[in-house]
Amino acid sequence: MSASNTTTPKRSYTFQATIDQIGPQVVAGHGVYISVEKDGQVYDGILDGITGAAVGALGWGDEEAFEIIVKAARNSTYSFPSLVSNKSSEELAKFYIENSPKGAFSAALWCGSGSESNENALRIIRQYWLERQLPNKIKLISRENSYHGFTLGAQSISWNPRVQPFEPYLMNRAVTNIKIPCAYSYRFKKNTETEEDYAKRLIAETEKIILDNDPDTIAALTVETLPGSSLGTCPPPKGYLKGLRDLCNKYDLLFHLDEVMCGTGRCNPYGKLNCWEGFLEPCDAPDIQTVGKTLGSGYITIAGVLIGPKIRDAFVHGSNSVVGGHTYASHAFNCAAALGIQEKIKRDHLALNIFNMGSRMGQMLRETVMATNNIAGDVRGIGGFWSIEFVQDRITKKPFDYSLNVGVQFKAICFENKLAVMGMPGNPDGSCGDRALLAPSFTITENNIEEIVKRVVKSVNELTQKLRNEGRF
Repeated sequence: MSASNTTTPKRSYTFQATIDQIGPQVVAGHGVYISVEKDGQVYDGILDGITGAAVGALGWGDEEAFEIIVKAARNSTYSFPSLVSNKSSEELAKFYIENSPKGAFSAALWCGSGSESNENALRIIRQYWLERQLPNKIKLISRENSYHGFTLGAQSISWNPRVQPFEPYLMNRAVTNIKIPCAYSYRFKKNTETEEDYAKRLIAETEKIILDNDPDTIAALTVETLPGSSLGTCPPPKGYLKGLRDLCNKYDLLFHLDEVMCGTGRCNPYGKLNCWEGFLEPCDAPDIQTVGKTLGSGYITIAGVLIGPKIRDAFVHGSNSVVGGHTYASHAFNCAAALGIQEKIKRDHLALNIFNMGSRMGQMLRETVMATNNIAGDVRGIGGFWSIEFVQDRITKKPFDYSLNVGVQFKAICFENKLAVMGMPGNPDGSCGDRALLAPSFTITENNIEEIVKRVVKSVNELTQKLRNEGRF
């Protein structure tokens, strides 16, 4: 820790987080470490265990990334893609398609954020059914305890407490949006069930909901392949995603996977791009997929929508056009920079590294955090994306009272122990407990994950003791 002579202004000029406070500010980053200024003091050597919001792949201050960005800036000229496109957007789309299972995708659209990507996916889904002359297919299925973004359309297909205040401005969710159960083995799989049994039960419940709502009026089924902040990295039970794919085929629904947080190399067992490849065969690929986060590794702002051949063909044989678009969609600079970053990740086998190192980190967390009596109830995740859920009692899985904000408390303690994590509150109704998420850079080493685990364990123990002293645990 090093002190800074700078004085933090009392007033904030940004409209975010706590409005009248500056709050912590990142001032530097190198590799897997960041420096954060808080209350006028700079804290160096913070191990970045979350890379913002599961965004980072290359780590910070990567010299080759800077070269890629400079080259992209020098060679890019802005154009509005609906009128004049650019080569970089084509090349990035070609890269993503060719590095996904053969036949999975045949086109891509690039935008500025994960929320935008899901918003665009909804527009594409709607137009697809119009192209097929089926205008009554308007309903959208998504899961309880889900989160798909901050824009109003993306919020409309999300089901979590953060969305509820905005209900008056969302779609008519009583008519358009259909909620199905989440896949949350830790809380909802019965002790008498195997993973496969639980998956079959979920599929049967989903099929009943589809039938009850008339398949001829349903447009798409949207799920996060591996949930992020909404639920805390619950892996899909065996057979679950395949079962959903089969239902979409059976009832002529579009299968939409949201991989904004978990995709683009973070959770692929083969060192490839898509999380679903660990659960589905190429023939069961989603019809449409949203991506973001690690696509630009935090160096630039980019996300995207991947289009399967079924959707592309319907457009080509229909109107063969998409009317309108975002001003900065398929931005040449963003696409060129993202392509260079993805080529570097592929060349250096960094997606395979994060899967292997991340899996090792998860194993170590289970072995250490769960070894003693503390507030950790579950450790779960895949590859480079993990969560710890906090509970009052491991046997009953009783969550902490919502007002205690245990997830946020844990984040603060981790910061004092020089570790950055995402701390999330539980749901007020107790359907999900407080949790902390980890999503480190793809470049992490064995030493890095050992240090992450060490700092997590220390923080869990400290918060456990604090809550015990308060009579909360």
